[in-house]
Amino acid sequence: MAVEVCVKAAVGAPDVLGDCPFCQRVLLTLEEKKIPYKMHLINVDNKPKWFLEVNPEGKVPVIKFDDKWIADSDVVVGIIEEKYPNRPLSPPPQFASVGSKIFPSFVKFLKSKDPSDGSEQALLDELKALDEHLRAHGPYVNGEKICAVDLSLAPKLYHLDVALGHFKGWKIPESLTHVHNYMKLLFLQESFEKTKPAKKYVIAGWEPKVNA
Repeated sequence: MAVEVCVKAAVGAPDVLGDCPFCQRVLLTLEEKKIPYKMHLINVDNKPKWFLEVNPEGKVPVIKFDDKWIADSDVVVGIIEEKYPNRPLSPPPQFASVGSKIFPSFVKFLKSKDPSDGSEQALLDELKALDEHLRAHGPYVNGEKICAVDLSLAPKLYHLDVALGHFKGWKIPESLTHVHNYMKLLFLQESFEKTKPAKKYVIAGWEPKVNA
């Protein structure tokens, strides 16, 4: 039986998978574990009544387990791991938070209107830390096999690459070779190809936040 999962639809295209990195993380986890799922695309600007009835907070992603809808990608991924232990994805505890500050640092830099506020340097510091970790332990966060941390980072790095390239003409420095190789590896995964939003929808999703 397929698991039901609600994810964001694309901005301006309600029948197309949208740009939420947390939704993609859940889809990547289902794909990597080969769990059949049924996807509901939710137009977040006009949420369907049934969706708000089962999920009053109206946030995506949500997934249905045992007739209960569960929100929050961290919680969802934890439950998937518990219910479907085959093809384990949990990282060792010491690697669980690798790269965890990259996304907030990226968002701050993306929205920043002040080039001297230190947000670019803060992001570079986080990317350098990831590069050093991958140099020591790579090619993935936990060595040769993909783990849950990679599935959380892949969509976020994709957003970073697309959005900063588009809105700021900014690229991850070439010197961070391990990060570049890591992103190539992640983006080539079949699970990533299947679940990634088109670049134009990533840009459309960030547009209002950047120009706020």
